[in-house]
Amino acid sequence: MARGNHTTVTEFILVGLTDRPELQVPLFMLFLAIYFVTLVGNIGMIVLIQVDSRLQTTMYFFLSNLSFLDLCYATVFAPKMLANYFSEKKTISFAGCFTQCFLFIMYVSSEGILLAVMAFDRYVAICNPLLYNIIVTKKLCINLVVGSYLGGIINSLSHTGSLLRLPFCGPNVVNHYFCDVPPLLKLPCADTRINEILLFTLSGILAIITFLFVFISYIFIVATILRIPSTEGRQKAFSTCASHLTAVTLFYSSVSFSYVQPTSLHSLDQEKVVAVFYTLVIPMLNPLIYSLRNKDVKEALKKAMT
Repeated sequence: MARGNHTTVTEFILVGLTDRPELQVPLFMLFLAIYFVTLVGNIGMIVLIQVDSRLQTTMYFFLSNLSFLDLCYATVFAPKMLANYFSEKKTISFAGCFTQCFLFIMYVSSEGILLAVMAFDRYVAICNPLLYNIIVTKKLCINLVVGSYLGGIINSLSHTGSLLRLPFCGPNVVNHYFCDVPPLLKLPCADTRINEILLFTLSGILAIITFLFVFISYIFIVATILRIPSTEGRQKAFSTCASHLTAVTLFYSSVSFSYVQPTSLHSLDQEKVVAVFYTLVIPMLNPLIYSLRNKDVKEALKKAMT
């Protein structure tokens, strides 16, 4: 059913994470601190990679794009979320809500694809080191990053486009702290089963393909590392993958809970708690994971601070 005259909702009310008054100030302070660390960490990582000549490699090119995506999708909703803690009317316009929804899905989907691309980069570096510079060219890197963004845009257009075709003519209270697909699917005054199937199918396909790509890459990577004769060589090879593997595990385990299951089975209260992890905590943790476990980044950071 097309939007047209059936849509009477002009704004939505965001419930937030909780309505308990005693928690509003502590949560505001906590999320403000997390968002500040996210901004400093990801902007710092991008700048560090750009200014340090030792980090001008394909691995760090992908890492700078990962930091950019973390920065973007945290910024899509965090300022509005923080402002709503001191706002009497926690509203967002119809256009603003769907813009937020579109951008968030685009950035999160792009990050999932980019993590798979980074697994391919580690696979070539460890399993075919002599051919690395021949296979992983600058042109290929740019194409892979652009492909990650295009994949995110296509996935987001599919979900937001199908949502916009539904009539929003009744409830306008979004049981979440930002406009996401699962809570928005609770609001239309029409059958949303097709949208639920679309969400489950497309998100499932994207998650399965990218996860399998990462999983298969690491099977070959681990097999190659175990054949390295020296303990020092094995430890060095494992250390180059540890940060990426940690980021992949955190991202896929949390995002899959929200999107790779039928909407009818969603507990929105549980989903909100999980969403805090992949919308706020992971964008903050990624630059810390890569800086604390990466010798080149730590040395570049020390050089920049002296």
